[in-house]
Amino acid sequence: MTTLVSHTYATPFGPLTVIGTAEDGVVRASGFRPVADVAAMLPAAYRTAPVAEGEIPAASRAVEAWLRGDGSLLGSVPAEQDGGPFHQAAWKALREVPSGEAVSYQELAMLAGSPRAVRAAGQACARNSLAPFVPCHRVVKSGGELGHYGFGGPDVKRAMLELEGSTEYSTTASSDRERTLAGAR
Repeated sequence: MTTLVSHTYATPFGPLTVIGTAEDGVVRASGFRPVADVAAMLPAAYRTAPVAEGEIPAASRAVEAWLRGDGSLLGSVPAEQDGGPFHQAAWKALREVPSGEAVSYQELAMLAGSPRAVRAAGQACARNSLAPFVPCHRVVKSGGELGHYGFGGPDVKRAMLELEGSTEYSTTASSDRERTLAGAR
């Protein structure tokens, strides 16, 4: 039987609960909610597995660095969640958005390979069960308005972006991002 471990970190945004498989160190569910609520977000294959207190070393290192303002390790922590092909592509693209930067839902759709799937990009963020390892807080509305954040609202999203060093939420693309997005079209 699979062994799940759970650890809760104190953050400025509230307790962050991380649940993963001890055998392979993969984060299976995480968020700014109590353990029972995060356990309810686990993929179906893991919902009946017992959960014991413990840490996933890579996740602990990434969270500790993130809380010091360096979110670059979040995307390198092994993390998996259930979802269809577009959601998987969007979550993968989100893990590649640099710490301290933001993308719009339109940009996320393009980065995920489906430029017209703006609503689906929003749904991928809403269904994300791996915050902050899949950093949906880095997605803002076109023009830089913060928009919704399911793990605490726009004030938490703003604080998370500011922790990472972002003080402007404009998604005006740099020339590098423009070239990347143009190539995705």
